[in-house]
Amino acid sequence: MQRLFPALWVVLFLVVSPLHAEQKVYGEQRIHRWWDAVTDDIAQTWEQPDRYDLYLPFLSWHARFMYDKEKTDNYNEMPWGGELGVSRYNDEGNWSALFAMMFKDSHNEWQPAMGYGWEKGWYLDNAKDFRLGLGAAAGITARDDFANYVPLPFIFPLFSAGYKRVTVQFTYIPGTYNNGNVLFAWLRLGF
Repeated sequence: MQRLFPALWVVLFLVVSPLHAEQKVYGEQRIHRWWDAVTDDIAQTWEQPDRYDLYLPFLSWHARFMYDKEKTDNYNEMPWGGELGVSRYNDEGNWSALFAMMFKDSHNEWQPAMGYGWEKGWYLDNAKDFRLGLGAAAGITARDDFANYVPLPFIFPLFSAGYKRVTVQFTYIPGTYNNGNVLFAWLRLGF
């Protein structure tokens, strides 16, 4: 039995070792694969959209625990404006979009934004009418109070809840005391 035990280990090693022959993927390769996946998704969304979207901003709530009352009393929290975009859903329910928006910011000045959004989606029913989403949006914006509309890159989280072609989406814009810390929400209508 003692002679059989080492032989079993050799056989087990010869059987299992080929299973670990997959080449490892390191940092730069992972970034390259991720970048290719994102750019392919953007191209496919632009070239083959499922829907054309109308976005209607309706809330820019400033977190009261991060602001002086005098500031929030003077801020605009109704971001009038609109947005147009193209979007698509993949087989898993994930959403991708390209968008361009113009709305009134906290100081009641016009603020443009354009970019790419992606959400992982979960359907809550078999008919796939109710959907929750969690993801991110990245793009370029500009503000009157920041160097007179110098372009600013952004990346913010995205959250959504939708029924059929009507979705409420929102993001949280982080910041410091008396700056940022805004819950921004809009209604998305798909056509």
